[in-house]
Amino acid sequence: MNMHEKIEKEAKFYIRDLKKIEQQIITLGGVIVQPRVFESNLRFDTPKRELSASYQVLRLRRDTRARMTFKGPADPNSEVSARLEYEVEISDFATGRHILKALGYEVITIYEKYRTSYSLDDVEISLDEMPFGSFMEIEGADTRHIQAMAGKLNLKWENRSALSYLRIFSQVKEQLGLSMRDLTFENFSELDIQPDHLQLSHAD
Repeated sequence: MNMHEKIEKEAKFYIRDLKKIEQQIITLGGVIVQPRVFESNLRFDTPKRELSASYQVLRLRRDTRARMTFKGPADPNSEVSARLEYEVEISDFATGRHILKALGYEVITIYEKYRTSYSLDDVEISLDEMPFGSFMEIEGADTRHIQAMAGKLNLKWENRSALSYLRIFSQVKEQLGLSMRDLTFENFSELDIQPDHLQLSHAD
């Protein structure tokens, strides 16, 4: 069992052309860390939503492996999303879910994405295909490294977002009057999502 603790620092960018960005990363010497993979994520909370109320995250993720993650509240003074993260790889996704249920937690939402990950110049770049559009996350040791990589990829730094995908999901639901619980490709298959619905601007 491998567990790690870190301060996760990342910036998220809403992307118009993910393939073009990926080609830029490859041209700059990016090394593939994880080929395109489907992710299923379960977000847990107490029946009284105590974790959400204190801006904490408890998540179970499955792609080519299974991981359990806790995230603390984000630093409100950071230019990028910065929060304490504990993550542990587990041998069985279903067992992890049963353990959390036995401890009194319940699934409050499911969200899906396709992710491709690269490493370049000491940062990790994730190319994410979400049900409501394409995004890129740059994760690094500090804001300077993240901003430098955004510059190399000709991204508009002012269009970055520190919001989580679930927070963006909440904004979309509010804009469109949606009541769905889960952020899945099936739920969004008939929807035409525009930047105004996300309250974001493209960075590329």
